[in-house]
Amino acid sequence: MKEDGSHHHKQIQKTDFHTRLGRTILEVFSKSDFHAVGIRDIAKKAEVSFATIYKYYGNKEQLVFAFVDIWMGRLTDRIIDHLRGMADLKEKLRKIFWLQLDYYEKNDEFAKIIFLTLPMKTWMTDESFEQSRMFNLLMDVLRQGQEEGVLNPEIDTRILLDFMLGFVQRSFIMWVQRGQKESLSGQTDIMFEMIWRGIVTPENTKQNDTFFAQQT
Repeated sequence: MKEDGSHHHKQIQKTDFHTRLGRTILEVFSKSDFHAVGIRDIAKKAEVSFATIYKYYGNKEQLVFAFVDIWMGRLTDRIIDHLRGMADLKEKLRKIFWLQLDYYEKNDEFAKIIFLTLPMKTWMTDESFEQSRMFNLLMDVLRQGQEEGVLNPEIDTRILLDFMLGFVQRSFIMWVQRGQKESLSGQTDIMFEMIWRGIVTPENTKQNDTFFAQQT
């Protein structure tokens, strides 16, 4: 699996051209159906040359995937930065969960694109979907938990990861559907305890029972 940034997506420069293009992608694809917008529409709205976009990216899919790759990379960088010096496994996972909810809440246009707009089947064929840096980071934390006997070793580590990330995705989608009235990240503690209860070894569930008893 290649490192994120090993392909042409990371060649995007911080120029006015790319800044306007990125803003347009966020605005357009967070509100419109992916197939309803063409690359010429993007060029016109961003006030950039269609020929230049085509030169850099070739088509609409590669254009959007390139920026998604960068924005996902920023989330990964933030997770790496926050985990420095943290030793407690549960707090590591809680922090990871909060960082994702907080990032998607503060960058809701981007989150709407990856969770609601992008055609998943097409995105899955692109390198940007792998997000190997984030994937490997999270898998390492989960494996650590299994090796320490804290997380259930009988569950495939990939399934543990799918469970956590799926919870994040569903939470964001329903937050949008319900009008984004409350803080998404503000629900971190109660939601994370639900996740924790599902991934720890059976003998560790007593701690969760105590937590939920205190909430009632």
